[in-house]
Amino acid sequence: MNNFQRKKVKLTESKILRRVDLTEDLWLIWIEKPVGFTFKPGQYCTIGAGGIERAYSIVSAPHEDSIELFVELVPLPEGQLTPLLWDLRPGDSVTIRPRAKGIFTLKPSFPNHVFISTVTGVVPYVSILRDFLYRMPESDNKFYLLHGASYKDEFGYYDELMKLATDHSETINFVPTVSRPSESRNKGWEGEGGRVNTLVESFVDKSELIPSDTLIYACGHPEMIEDVKDRMIPLGYKVEEERFWKPD
Repeated sequence: MNNFQRKKVKLTESKILRRVDLTEDLWLIWIEKPVGFTFKPGQYCTIGAGGIERAYSIVSAPHEDSIELFVELVPLPEGQLTPLLWDLRPGDSVTIRPRAKGIFTLKPSFPNHVFISTVTGVVPYVSILRDFLYRMPESDNKFYLLHGASYKDEFGYYDELMKLATDHSETINFVPTVSRPSESRNKGWEGEGGRVNTLVESFVDKSELIPSDTLIYACGHPEMIEDVKDRMIPLGYKVEEERFWKPD
């Protein structure tokens, strides 16, 4: 039996428990957590349908009963798995590999953590914050989350993150920004405007952060990540990265 066959034997079925559609190409799903499935906040699971598999960062924290995912539809022919997932409803099943993977996790040795993301790139940060607040460790860690999207309805966790920032204002700062503030779809938006990567330098300066005690995390579109690195590494900051590629 070759390695591929051995891996296929390990696949299990997980039922879709719940689904929430946000836009025409973004949705949230909750799937059953297999017995014994463990992960660290920030890691990803590998799910599949129709024999096609892809990795998705996990929104939920380890203590939660189900696995929560934030998915973006990539249409055919570029997308292979997400069109199949789009057609699934609660009660349907996906395959899932038994082990989570990934090293895009919290580095607690830094007291300050600047989380930068585009759309679904916010996922690992939500998991990290939920876990941190659940455990409430004795620490001086502070979190600064900058979340960018083209449109306000693409912020899948806006309400949750706003509440966390309000309830834990000494620990969490949340700054959402839309890159197309003048478009009708963003009517009524009163928050920041501009691409999230262009706000990082001024935000860090305004927050009086310094490279020696601040770690920057960038998750989402590869071009955003490269721009953040180009801006911040020359200033002495270390940047951790997790790229969400298209197609799926």
